[in-house]
Amino acid sequence: MMPLPVLLQASAAVIRHPLDGSIAEYAWLLPLIPLLGALFHGLLSLRPLRSEATTHALVSLVAPGVLAIAFGLSVAIFATMRGLPRFDSPFVRTYAEWMPVSTLRVDWGLQLDQLSILMVLVVTGIGTLIHVFSVGYMKSDAGYARYFAYLNLFVAFMLILVLGSSYPVLFVGWEGVGLCSYLLIGFWFTDQANVEAGKKAFIVNRVGDFGFLAAIFLIWTTVQKLDFVGAHTALAEMSGAPVVLAIALLLFLGCVGKSAQLPLYIWLPDAMAGPTPVSALIHAATMVTAGVYLVVRASPIFSGAPEASLVVASVGALTALFAATIALRQWDIKKVLAYSTVSQLGYMFMAVGSGAYTAGVFHLVTHAFFKALLFLGAGSVIHALQHAYHQSQRHEDAQDLRNMGGLARFMPMTAVAMVIATLAIAGVPPLAGFFSKDEILSSVFARAHESPLANATMLGIPGSVVLYAVYGVGLVTALLTAVYMTRLLVLTFFGTNRTGESERTTLHEAPAIMTVPVLLLGVLTLVGGWLNLPTLLPMGPTGLLANWLDPITAASALRLAGHGELARGTETLLIGVAIATGLLGIVISLVLYRKPLSDKAHSSPDTGVDALLAHAYGVDAAVDAVIRRPVTRFADTILARGLDVGIDRAFSASGAFFARVAQLSGARLQDGDVGKYAWLIAAGALAMLAAFTLS
Repeated sequence: MMPLPVLLQASAAVIRHPLDGSIAEYAWLLPLIPLLGALFHGLLSLRPLRSEATTHALVSLVAPGVLAIAFGLSVAIFATMRGLPRFDSPFVRTYAEWMPVSTLRVDWGLQLDQLSILMVLVVTGIGTLIHVFSVGYMKSDAGYARYFAYLNLFVAFMLILVLGSSYPVLFVGWEGVGLCSYLLIGFWFTDQANVEAGKKAFIVNRVGDFGFLAAIFLIWTTVQKLDFVGAHTALAEMSGAPVVLAIALLLFLGCVGKSAQLPLYIWLPDAMAGPTPVSALIHAATMVTAGVYLVVRASPIFSGAPEASLVVASVGALTALFAATIALRQWDIKKVLAYSTVSQLGYMFMAVGSGAYTAGVFHLVTHAFFKALLFLGAGSVIHALQHAYHQSQRHEDAQDLRNMGGLARFMPMTAVAMVIATLAIAGVPPLAGFFSKDEILSSVFARAHESPLANATMLGIPGSVVLYAVYGVGLVTALLTAVYMTRLLVLTFFGTNRTGESERTTLHEAPAIMTVPVLLLGVLTLVGGWLNLPTLLPMGPTGLLANWLDPITAASALRLAGHGELARGTETLLIGVAIATGLLGIVISLVLYRKPLSDKAHSSPDTGVDALLAHAYGVDAAVDAVIRRPVTRFADTILARGLDVGIDRAFSASGAFFARVAQLSGARLQDGDVGKYAWLIAAGALAMLAAFTLS
């Protein structure tokens, strides 16, 4: 018989994780480092140093520095994980008890696996570049330290979100990024429009968060577990049960709010009210990708509810098309990019809804590259135009495409970077966006052909029909994407310059601290597609990302997609169709916008369909008329002026009544008559004696 010490050693060897004792043990530092940065900058904003220049220099060094340190740590952890043999179990570390209540036990813990470290790399890597860009973009702002306090805090909460080992811990990060979005969108709070945009983002997200919280409660009541490993294992065994469908749909409601899908997309276009680097952080690397991350993290649940997965894919497709049509006629450069983000998020949900989890994550990563590049490039343009208008003492809209044109002559490096990003999002090979977008379209088509998901139904419609429709909508959206992005590029950088004669003398490239992050993102956009090359293209190692994510997504993807693969000829045809679609969109846009354009002051207002698209189908106006104004009127007239005032008057009246009673009784009883006091004391004593006797 084996001795007990040997048995214990053998048991420890069985449960020992490959990352035990490695640098992964320091994963807790990843959210802590930017959190300390946020605290430091918050204190500086409240109590700045005597020297404003010293304060500014300190913030400029520490703010991007903490992100760079976090990124370096994440790279070291990734390298360690990459050097190990494949492991299927996550590395979980519990640091403290959080909610030990009866049978409910929620610990404060973090989880490292292939998905979470990939998200950490994106958040810290892109976040570092955006922080560096912000140093140049925000250098003259009075709230410089406060801005970086919010920005550091934003990244800290996003890291908690992607590293949390349970749904409650993830929800802390989920709510944290919602708070930071409110603070950053309304950063310039002296402008009422910015304040309204921040409140809009906060309130709309609460609708989705209700669904997320309901899902967490339902998971607990169903399996009495809230950690990912335990809950997903238990729910995977209940595949097809109505409760699993309900949990999946409620989780997706949370994703609809956070990732701006129909009908809760309305907050994201207004999020461009904040500083442009904030838009880059929200739209590219943090908050809006949280919903896509959640679906992939909860893939064992969604794969057990194919009807819910069809809903995810359908909502994603409709959102992608809807937002792309609106982007066709927006004049604000940041709003074009905002609606583009809504549309590209729809693409990601098309992928994860069809069980192509790797394709969805792949597009999340490449989108982080080219969308951050687009927003920072737009920020460079806006920065240059604002400086030029300030120098000439003119007050023109520096974000309107009609006030741009021909800027490639003044900002050549920014122009080259924006060309790369535009070609990437339009799906032109061999740029990153082409590979990820093509993989989504091919994956959806393959699952529509023959898969367990194709045999499911949604509202009585066969899954195959739904998926073919999703593929068709995705193809049309790809065409529209190429059209509106080429339009943005042409109107901004080519043709006749419309900024004005005096402004042309002061237009110039952004400073190096802003240009270098833009160029680095351009490089990532060029090579990002190599993360997951299709086997059809012999350009290098294929399927790197798919192999990396296999321990997380393979089992769930198999349950929805089966073993079916596209024939080589079919896949080649689909790739050709995707390339032709992107190129056709570019050509259409070049033809439509080859004529000279008037500046904003001399442009005629949009009419007809153009006006409908420019005003986003009137959805915001409808929401304002049907929801906001009636609720505000009800709160003002019925609650504030009626109920609240009535309650105040009732309490005031009761207070006055008892004050009068006390005044009268005090005056009669406390009159200094000692004999009366003696009789009252005696009567009280007799009453107490009688009560004691009767009891």
